[in-house]
Amino acid sequence: MLAALASYLDARAAGGEWLVRMEDLDRPRCVPGAADEILRQLESWGMHWDGEIVYQSRRDEVYSAALQQLQQTGRVYPCSCTRREIASVAHAGVDGPVYPGTCRHGLKAGATARAWRINTEEIAPVCYTDRIQGLQCQTLSADVGDFVLKRADGLFAYQLAVVVDDALQGITHIVRGADLLDSTPRQRYLQTLLNCPSPEYAHIPVLVNSAGEKLSKQTQAPAVAVEKNPVPVLWRALGLLGQQPDKMLLDASRDEFWAWAVANWKLPAVPVGRGIQTDGRQYR
Repeated sequence: MLAALASYLDARAAGGEWLVRMEDLDRPRCVPGAADEILRQLESWGMHWDGEIVYQSRRDEVYSAALQQLQQTGRVYPCSCTRREIASVAHAGVDGPVYPGTCRHGLKAGATARAWRINTEEIAPVCYTDRIQGLQCQTLSADVGDFVLKRADGLFAYQLAVVVDDALQGITHIVRGADLLDSTPRQRYLQTLLNCPSPEYAHIPVLVNSAGEKLSKQTQAPAVAVEKNPVPVLWRALGLLGQQPDKMLLDASRDEFWAWAVANWKLPAVPVGRGIQTDGRQYR
């Protein structure tokens, strides 16, 4: 909800469009009706999107074409390694075990390809300036390794899908949670290989519990409900984003709240860091 609020305000304050995309690539884990519930929540908060909603679960043909384009660069290869095999030899990176390139120069005799990976060997560090978090640099081969583009179960990876969709939708600015900060260099690398423009990025701190864990279903965090009067919840969220909303807004109508929030949105006021508790304490 916090990321949706920040992205909505940043788009509207700049006179831009705000697009909704359902990133439902992992079909087995998708809960029936969850997408519709998200849309009902957005509508109840008064967050109206532009254009058609994109569902990634329906776009395999588009991602397949992008994978074929990457295969032509010679930097994509089949991989037969299982998770257990990787875990036994890999060191820890920024986002799990770093794949050591076992299949980079060909499959072992008798091995069967399970996934498709992108070669990150001998590429320069990927650097960019985040609009909130500042300069970010990552050496993909050491920090991530050769990452997956198509999984062993046949599903396309988020890193590939999001790059393709950002380009096809003409996305110029992305505002999202800092839990995706470490994914951005991978996406920028793929953007270069696919000749796609790189959007501007702004990663806001995500809400975390006392242990610094992101509030989610995995940490038993309660879901945000559809609200008859969303202003108090939105007012509190705006404060967590460093915007210092006037207390008089608590008695405002939903439309009055949005008018004030858009007119007074200040991205530089958003706290720097990866996580923030509901009491305002920050985690880096």
